[in-house]
Amino acid sequence: MKPFLLLSTRPEDDAAEGEREAVVRLSGLTDDDVVQFRVEAEPLPELNLDAYAGIYLGGGPFNSSDEEKGPLQRRVEADLNRVIDEVVARDFPFLGLCYGVGTLTQRLGGVVDRKYSEAVGTTQATVTSAGLRDPLFEGVPAEFVAFVGHKEACRRLPDRATLLATGTVCPVQAFRVGTKVYATQFHPELDSAGLAARIRIYRDAGYFAPEETEQLVRYAMDTQPTPEVHRMLTNFVSIAQANGR
Repeated sequence: MKPFLLLSTRPEDDAAEGEREAVVRLSGLTDDDVVQFRVEAEPLPELNLDAYAGIYLGGGPFNSSDEEKGPLQRRVEADLNRVIDEVVARDFPFLGLCYGVGTLTQRLGGVVDRKYSEAVGTTQATVTSAGLRDPLFEGVPAEFVAFVGHKEACRRLPDRATLLATGTVCPVQAFRVGTKVYATQFHPELDSAGLAARIRIYRDAGYFAPEETEQLVRYAMDTQPTPEVHRMLTNFVSIAQANGR
């Protein structure tokens, strides 16, 4: 099998490594199966997508709806937009985790803003009728709990998108473009330990008051997402394999 490409935008080494480790472990892959490229660290070269089975896009500090963007954010967005254009045109296996909602929505003409942000914690999501038929959600309950924490969200889907999961606070929790390009607002790659680690890493990033850090860490360690949520990562691997990549 060809390797998967993980595009990361987290400038913190421990956050980027934690993301890579979680994607590898929960996707049922090995270290050799995942090539990580940190887009925030250096410009993304021209990619030969045929060298990869599929692409994961991790989360990060940037918000697509930011009114003011510095040179680094603009460069990262331009690099990712090149990838999005090609994966959508080719219907290439792609799974964007949290940040993927903003990048795909904005690039494809939807609306992303701060209206449906969610505090760090859990969300209750419901799989749509289209989601129940989608291989990404195979084995996932029709209602599930997953970890979230985001400042922006999709308010209006791109015209070409199919809603796969919705929520009571944030209406767009997952969608698909074509048959193999996916984005989730929740984090299927996060378990309790992973969320606790990110809470400590991002205590000063504006997601919560810094003095709430240890309280939130305790909450994360005492809370479990629906276990089957992690199956989305292994399901994505199966989707790419079925595509003959």
